[in-house]
Amino acid sequence: MPSPTHADHTAAQAPDPGAVDALISQARQLRTRVDAVLRDGDGSAEDPQQRWQRALCDLAVHQLDDLDSHLGQLRDGFELDAEAGELLLDAPLRERVPDAATVGSLGRAGSAEWDLLTDDVQWSDELYRIFGRSPADGPLTLDELPSWLFSEDQQLLTGMVTGCLVDGRPIDGEFRIVRADGSVRTVHMVGEPVLGADGGTVSMWAVVRDVSDLRRSQRTLRETRDSLERQRQIAQTERRLAVELQEAVLPPWRGTQQFPLDGGPVTMDLAAHYLPSATSALIGGDWYDAMQLPDGATLLTVGDLTGHGVAATSGMAMLLGALRGMAVAGLQPGPLMGWLNELLDTSPQPALGSALCCRYDPRSRVLHWSQAGHPAPLLFRGGTGRVLQTPDGVLLGATTGAAYAQASEQLAAGDLLVLHTDGLIPRRAAGAADPEASVSRLLALAPLFAGARSAQDCLRMVAEEFGVPEREDDACVLIARIG
Repeated sequence: MPSPTHADHTAAQAPDPGAVDALISQARQLRTRVDAVLRDGDGSAEDPQQRWQRALCDLAVHQLDDLDSHLGQLRDGFELDAEAGELLLDAPLRERVPDAATVGSLGRAGSAEWDLLTDDVQWSDELYRIFGRSPADGPLTLDELPSWLFSEDQQLLTGMVTGCLVDGRPIDGEFRIVRADGSVRTVHMVGEPVLGADGGTVSMWAVVRDVSDLRRSQRTLRETRDSLERQRQIAQTERRLAVELQEAVLPPWRGTQQFPLDGGPVTMDLAAHYLPSATSALIGGDWYDAMQLPDGATLLTVGDLTGHGVAATSGMAMLLGALRGMAVAGLQPGPLMGWLNELLDTSPQPALGSALCCRYDPRSRVLHWSQAGHPAPLLFRGGTGRVLQTPDGVLLGATTGAAYAQASEQLAAGDLLVLHTDGLIPRRAAGAADPEASVSRLLALAPLFAGARSAQDCLRMVAEEFGVPEREDDACVLIARIG
């Protein structure tokens, strides 16, 4: 049989009670602050991020309660000899078994002792409360205790008790109990054998702590963390799909694109760019497009479908495909917008979109265009810029049977057209909600555009001016220089 536990101790210095009191005060202040965070939070929130934050706060509360209780026990456990002025560390173990008051100071913990010589069992009041029993029912013997456990936990308890009584090993384990009312509690038991003068085990004492709330908080924390991780993986997958779909739909050309007329002189010099949002991990429904039509005309279009992710990108692909097909079929911008509106209005996934559609005839140098709730093109000529007069047109998908007006503009060689979506100019950067104040920043680039050699140079100027890190939304810009 092993030697009595804690039989030999070296001299120890007593902690300073004042320092312990200061630690207790700090722990309680921190506990109050965490409580304030819990009260301010939305306990019914369905957002996994908020559930995760609340679970962390709950876990912190339990740990701070433990810290306060343990520090209190440390402070209250000073038992000084009046003459020696030292801690009574050499008292026999039998006299140092925690009593109910000491264990109770831990909170949600109770003590028990099973006497092997007399078969006497002593339980603290808190232990009765943990097991949901009345003191009148009496304590459970070591033989009765396993019947209160889950079947899969009974072997664990039996092994711990046997190891304690036979081999003198300390007890340290956790198991679940089913109380008389059917409720389940998770308890953590620590204990040691009490050895007699001959070194044999005469009794076993234990401290049983109810850790149900703590384990519930830890479980909630794990579940919400796993949920957030799944959401992150889903978001990454959705972004990858949206990017691949966007790249497959938008024009593959990069840099300058030039459209000649009947194999002759260049009629239009083009450059375009997509600017992603800095505040969203998902791709939006913005688009730009330019293509030469069978009759020699040029289609220019930009637009924005509401939403982000695969749904918005797939909707954008549908609209852009329909727009291209109707433009190739010869539809003018006004009627074309009407059919796009009907397409979006009858779509199984309702959405709203803004769009700008232009058809440029290089022979007459006339631009025919229509818009659906979209910023008008900007025309730059001779070092100055202006916004084209906007024809009537409501957002795509806003109403059934909407009619869209069409406007015409006579262009000249060297003119520069700037088409953009409304996310190009960040609202915070504009300094005001007034759209005219925002557009003025683009118009202010007119002198720089006048000295540019190509549409690509002009696009670079726009990107430098509006490619800010705090961009709130996706944006597209398309620049066409008349040859």
